[in-house]
Amino acid sequence: MMFFSVLGKFGALFASIPFTIFAAVYCVLFGIVAAVGLSLLQFTNMNSMRNLFITGVSIFLGLSIPQYFFRYTASAQHGPAHTKAEWFNDYINTIFSSPPTVALIVAVFLDNTLDFKGTAGDRGMPWWSRFRKFKGDSRNEEFYTLPFNLNRFFPPR
Repeated sequence: MMFFSVLGKFGALFASIPFTIFAAVYCVLFGIVAAVGLSLLQFTNMNSMRNLFITGVSIFLGLSIPQYFFRYTASAQHGPAHTKAEWFNDYINTIFSSPPTVALIVAVFLDNTLDFKGTAGDRGMPWWSRFRKFKGDSRNEEFYTLPFNLNRFFPPR
């Protein structure tokens, strides 16, 4: 949409669309993005208490910590990170005001620190390991080939 807004006719087209239509499109779009993100969990064992804990805590903290930063900033006129180094304040307040970023940080931290001996299968690692190398699975060529048969000019390694 940013690209089309540079051209006058497309900008006029987007300006004529009511705000409620844009809101509905964004609700559907971000719902699909969230569902696709959660669909990556299909290869993990969601009957494992460890995986349920990591998923639940990361989603909960991903929603609650940015809300805390938002409310603190609204009441105090500055973020919770308030030191003499303004660049540090901006860095910390920006990172912890983003729900996906907080959820990712918490999930990666918990996944790498909780006991995971013998749980490679529970974490979905055997399924993902086939796709680490191009020749690891027959589906890789189908997924990663260039369009218009450009692979004959740029062969995979």
